[in-house]
Amino acid sequence: MSDSTGYRPLLFSIAYGMTGSVGDAEDIVQDAFLGETKARQAGTTITDRKAYLTTSVTRLGINYLRSARVKRETYVGNWLPEPVVVPADGPGPAEHAELSDSLSMAFLVLLEALSPVERAVFMLHEVFGYSHAETAAVVGKSEVNCRQIFARARQRLAAGRPAPGPARRAESDELARRFFDAVTGGDLDALLGTLAPDVVSYGDGGGKAPALATPLAGREQVGLFLHQLFRRIAQAGGTLHPSLVNNRPGAVLHDAAGRVISVLELDIADGAVRTIHGVINPDKLGHLGPLADLSRGLPRP
Repeated sequence: MSDSTGYRPLLFSIAYGMTGSVGDAEDIVQDAFLGETKARQAGTTITDRKAYLTTSVTRLGINYLRSARVKRETYVGNWLPEPVVVPADGPGPAEHAELSDSLSMAFLVLLEALSPVERAVFMLHEVFGYSHAETAAVVGKSEVNCRQIFARARQRLAAGRPAPGPARRAESDELARRFFDAVTGGDLDALLGTLAPDVVSYGDGGGKAPALATPLAGREQVGLFLHQLFRRIAQAGGTLHPSLVNNRPGAVLHDAAGRVISVLELDIADGAVRTIHGVINPDKLGHLGPLADLSRGLPRP
């Protein structure tokens, strides 16, 4: 059955929040619609379509995480989710454009500490506003049990959640513009002026592309690293295209032939860039278009 009622953006957000994968989230949503069609054909009466599809997507996400856990535990380097990118100069898929504001890369990385059921319960209540009774019906647990699961998950995540409040969209967009103007213009002083003193930069190459092996911390270290990196990419004819990445300011980097090199996402709070997430693993960028060949490293002049 087609998505005539407009549930696809919500279902994609839930599936993506569970998996951290754009392609797998899209597959899960499609499987949910297919399962609904088969159920109706078999004579099942579905009185609440939204609840049926939400339950299907969440449970498929739980199953996905159970099968993916070993793979995540053996991942090479920093694991980051596949970026959801909406170009600044044009619309992307509706379900990408309407991604929940809460599903930043930093938040999804934090969710990796939870079990599949904990992740589902926490996300449905915290991100999507489901009551504990509604969540219980989705995950097949009692309401009391869901309250306990949520409390336990919140306690596990409390230490890792960022304390500063997020910037308003206009303020974060302006700071991001200054950040990207500085890195593309080679202005190190201006770049340093956009970074928080304790800024941290993460890179995800998955062992298949050059990336930071461990997080880089501190304004001077991160600023110099970015300054040298973007100078090298610019000298090789690379370009940067500002975009919304997981509903945060970000950009897609392309080589001289227009192929995707990597995606950056900025977490901005209290008037500064506090965290930078860079995804360069080609397995996580294929949905964005042709990929640059990084088998011999980053582009050279």
